[in-house]
Amino acid sequence: MAKEIERKFLVRDDGWKEGVTSRTRIKQAYIAAEADRSVRIRTRNDETAQLTIKFGNGVLTRDEFEYQIPHDDAVEMIEFATGNVIEKTRHTVDFEGFTWEIDVFEGAYRGLVIAEVEMASETDDPSLPAWLGREVTGDKRYSNQALATQRLRPELVHAISH
Repeated sequence: MAKEIERKFLVRDDGWKEGVTSRTRIKQAYIAAEADRSVRIRTRNDETAQLTIKFGNGVLTRDEFEYQIPHDDAVEMIEFATGNVIEKTRHTVDFEGFTWEIDVFEGAYRGLVIAEVEMASETDDPSLPAWLGREVTGDKRYSNQALATQRLRPELVHAISH
């Protein structure tokens, strides 16, 4: 079993764009979601897909199981989504020994930009790039699960110039 250990931040400005090393179009939906567990379907660049099951409600760490599945199956399963299907582009940026994932949301959450950094241990202390805004680690309103399954919250969107 893998552990997901991550910190999450709002993004203050476009300074991250100059360091982008990859871009991936993501579509994801939750087919089951509760406070301490979820089942998510995710497609990448309309080519590959995976099923992710997460357990726990810790602030930094959760148990995570991921499985590759056929893309056509994922597209069909997304039709059973609870709530909204999230569409976003994920950009990766390497900064001082850590890889940051910057999610630029589309659709109802257009303008929302969130940066996450995955860590090997809860004691890791990544340097924080200047383009980061307020930390939202543990703020469930900014979890992909909440964005997908709860009432749309336009007040969460912090638009920046694109």
